[in-house]
Amino acid sequence: MSKTFADFSLDESLTQALDALGFTTPTPVQEQAIPAALEGKDLLVSSQTGSGKTAAFLLPTLNALANQDTLVPFKDRMKAVTQPNILVISPTRELAQQVCQDAIAFVRHMKGVRIAAIMGGMPFGKQIQQLKGAQVVVATPGRLLDLVNRRQIKLDKVDALIVDEADRMLDLGFSEDLEAIGELAANRKQTLMFSATFAPRIITLAERMMNDPMRISIETGHSTNTDITQTLHWTDGFEHKKKLLTHWLNEEDVDQAVVFASTQEDTDMLAEELAEAGLSVVALHGAMPQTVRNRRLRSIREGRAKILVATDVAARGLDVPTISHVINFGLPMKNEDYVHRIGRTGRAGRTGKAITLATYRERGKIRALEDFLDARLNVSEIEGLEPSPPPARGSRDGAGRGRGRDGGRRDGGRGGFGGGRRFEGESNFKRREGSDDRPRRSFDDKPRGERPAFGEDRPRRDFGDRPAPRREGGFGDRPQRSFDDRPKRDFGDRPAPRREGGFGDRPRSNDDNRGNRVDYKPAREGGYGDRPKRDFGDRSAPRREGGFGDRPTRSFGDDRPKRDFGDRPVRRNFDDKPRGERSFGGEDRPRRKFND
Repeated sequence: MSKTFADFSLDESLTQALDALGFTTPTPVQEQAIPAALEGKDLLVSSQTGSGKTAAFLLPTLNALANQDTLVPFKDRMKAVTQPNILVISPTRELAQQVCQDAIAFVRHMKGVRIAAIMGGMPFGKQIQQLKGAQVVVATPGRLLDLVNRRQIKLDKVDALIVDEADRMLDLGFSEDLEAIGELAANRKQTLMFSATFAPRIITLAERMMNDPMRISIETGHSTNTDITQTLHWTDGFEHKKKLLTHWLNEEDVDQAVVFASTQEDTDMLAEELAEAGLSVVALHGAMPQTVRNRRLRSIREGRAKILVATDVAARGLDVPTISHVINFGLPMKNEDYVHRIGRTGRAGRTGKAITLATYRERGKIRALEDFLDARLNVSEIEGLEPSPPPARGSRDGAGRGRGRDGGRRDGGRGGFGGGRRFEGESNFKRREGSDDRPRRSFDDKPRGERPAFGEDRPRRDFGDRPAPRREGGFGDRPQRSFDDRPKRDFGDRPAPRREGGFGDRPRSNDDNRGNRVDYKPAREGGYGDRPKRDFGDRSAPRREGGFGDRPTRSFGDDRPKRDFGDRPVRRNFDDKPRGERSFGGEDRPRRKFND
């Protein structure tokens, strides 16, 4: 016989809140974790996303708070430095806000209980005010430690420390912060840690922070909610993905949807294009100010927006029961993130759909994901939006350079997945003409017009002395040369100017010509080169157009009279530098000494 929340003998105020929220039957993780936590045990819990973990750690700790006989009066708490009884650590701001909202819903019938969420991206002053007198604090690690250092909060009276999404916490590099928080809350009576997996690093963290924890594993982190239908669509590339995305978002059974993109740029672009198509959409990613993120999440929770386009910043902590569809426009970086992404739907006993859009170049990632899930994704096609046929196994089509965005092949040569044209549009990145049709040849068997073969004598040319552009075709079209076949020249023996854009645009000068140094850029129309280059003293002649090669060729010591340092006519002392017909301060003033 399954249990009900009434079987847990929770405080009456919590029971009333659960009844108002419609909670009657606990989920498997709640059924096992709540009784053990009510006994005061340390718990290390592994459960899939969307399984009700938040209630599993909030209800027993709030119950202990409600049964305390010595609660500090509210007025006294407001005057003193905040010393919470329950501390929840969350890896992301969105998750912290979600946990805070759930806690507020649970304590609606508990008098005098104050709850605060503190996180980065929000003004310090406002959060310090919200923190005053709070008995339950939900925080991200960095902001919490900042407030501890500012002496706005003390953790010495924490009774229960809860680490939510511990695996994600370690992914974000919060290991040291967690241990520091654990030391600051050393007087706690109980530690609860929730994670998607019991990975070795999680066990190591638990050993440092917990006292003989009881392990509860409902399902492995690799499993997904069976109420979610998972579908895979193979695509020809970015434009094909957008057509499939539009198709799915216009389906009648879509209540609300989350579209996951791989980058912030794609997130903004997709949201903008969907809005132009007349859909109610908001975008969310980590580069946005926290106030904007809060406002947009609120519009999704309140149903004012139908579609959320987001990066993985929203994959954890977004709990909106009306989200019916999750669409993976871009694949996640980690397989674990896929589980958390699709966990945004199918919540609270509802069903949901998870659609993944991938190109054949991402076959390896899909296979790795299926191995991780120990299941195969159901491949589906939409009539009129079918992908091009996949390339034959062992072909070179999957290893070329001409790949499109999100792995899709660009146009030119064989488009799509290996045959036919690309789904839509023409790429700016053309493949070399006939690259797939020409026979494969070895390096020794490539005739290159009438060019000399490898090792034959030919005059060496400077980089700038290439009269003809390179032929299309890649590295193989470049003539092969031997170092020994090049006539040796001195540094100055470069007769031809270098072509525009290369390293030769920066002229080089030797030590004997410092007084007549040329500019770094050749004279160009409309640029710095329009001004004639002159010496500090009197540079009357403009510099000739061109680069380094326009100078007469000279060796270091060749046909240049050796001068002493004082015998250079171009460089003069400050005492005798005429500038036109004027001296620096007036008419031929005699030079005076400094103290004269």
